[in-house]
Amino acid sequence: MKHEEDEHRRELFEQALKGKHIPVLTLDNKWYQLLNGEAREGVARLEGELNALLKQQGKLNNEVKEIKRLKKRLMGEIVSMMGDDEQRDDSENAQKTEQNKRLVEECNEKLENCQDELLELPREIERVNFQLMLATMDWCYDIMAVNTESIQQTEEWISEIRVELKKRLVRKQEMERHNHAIYSYMHDVFGAEVVDIFDMHHDLDGQDM
Repeated sequence: MKHEEDEHRRELFEQALKGKHIPVLTLDNKWYQLLNGEAREGVARLEGELNALLKQQGKLNNEVKEIKRLKKRLMGEIVSMMGDDEQRDDSENAQKTEQNKRLVEECNEKLENCQDELLELPREIERVNFQLMLATMDWCYDIMAVNTESIQQTEEWISEIRVELKKRLVRKQEMERHNHAIYSYMHDVFGAEVVDIFDMHHDLDGQDM
C-alpha cells in the first residue's frame, strides 16, 4: 500500500514538473539551505552525478576555447608563411605549412568531438536535475507531513495549556482574595500586629491590599 502511494505521488510530481523550467539545483544556494544533512545524504548520488556532469561541461567549454585559440594561431602562421617565400626556402615553408595544416585538422577533429559531447551534456544534465528535483520533492513532502503533525500536536498542547493557565489564574486570584479577606478580618481584631502574628510579610507582597 505504501509503495502504491509513493508511486502515485511520484507520478503527480512528474506531471507537475512537466514543461517547467527547473534551475540547476546544485547551483542554487536556496536548495542547499532547504535540505538538511539527512536529506542531503538521501540525494547524495544524484547530487554527485549532476555536479560531475556540470564539471565535465565546464571542462569541455574550456577545451573548446583553448583549441580555437590554438587553431587561430596555427592559421595565422600558415597565412604568414604564404607571404614569406623570400625569407625562407620552399622546403622549410612547405614542411612548416604541412605541419600546421595537420595540427589544424587535429584541432577540427577535437572541436567536433567536444561539440558533439557538449550537445549531449545539457540533455543529460536536465535528466539528472529532473530526478534530483523529484527526490527533493519527495523529501519536502515527507518532512512537511511530519512538521504538520508536530504543529497540530503543539497547537493542541498550547490550547490545553491555555485552558489550564486560565484555571490556575482564576484559582490564584481566588486565593489572593481569600488571603486578603483573612488579613482584613485579623487586622480588624489584632490591628497592625497581625502581620507579625501570622508571619505574612512575604505572603502578602505584591497582593492588592
